Amino acid sequence: MDILFLLVPMSVLLVFALLALFRWALSSGQFDDLEREGERIFEAAPSKLDGDQGPG
Repeated sequence: MDILFLLVPMSVLLVFALLALFRWALSSGQFDDLEREGERIFEAAPSKLDGDQGPG
């Protein structure tokens, strides 16, 4: 039972820290353009391999 006096305040602090982190992510624009990042994988990227380098 005594451990609850430690775990309950720690879990409340953890929730507040996660909420603060989420609020920071929202205000800094982390979730602004989710569609663009999903489409970026389909764009053709130039290959950086030289002609001398083989796949092995």
